[in-house]
Amino acid sequence: MNFIGRRIYYDKTTGNVILDTGEMVGFVTPTTIDEDFETYKALKERVRDTVSVIQLEFGQYAADFAQCNGFRVNLETLELEFSYPDPNEPEPQEPVYRKPLSEELEETKQAIAELTLLLAQIQMGGM
Repeated sequence: MNFIGRRIYYDKTTGNVILDTGEMVGFVTPTTIDEDFETYKALKERVRDTVSVIQLEFGQYAADFAQCNGFRVNLETLELEFSYPDPNEPEPQEPVYRKPLSEELEETKQAIAELTLLLAQIQMGGM
């Protein structure tokens, strides 16, 4: 059984997503980028030099994709940015793109661990 991560094809000049292949599980065969350009209509319609791709691992950003209402590629960092719905706003708002919440959560956990260690060191030195 294969677990194949998604490919995100995007416009090199805007960062807008052209195609998200999604993840695949089961007895599926991985495709090449050339095969994707032959298979998917959204890619067939494009000039190949105007498109780039990000290959994700299976399950990478799964929670972000499940919760987001949009995503794009940041052309400066070449990393994905996500837009999330605001639960306090019933009406759809203009998307605000940011780094994946899953990454922000990990960074916050790391910062808390470092602060906890620093506080412990301060307390031990002050006794």
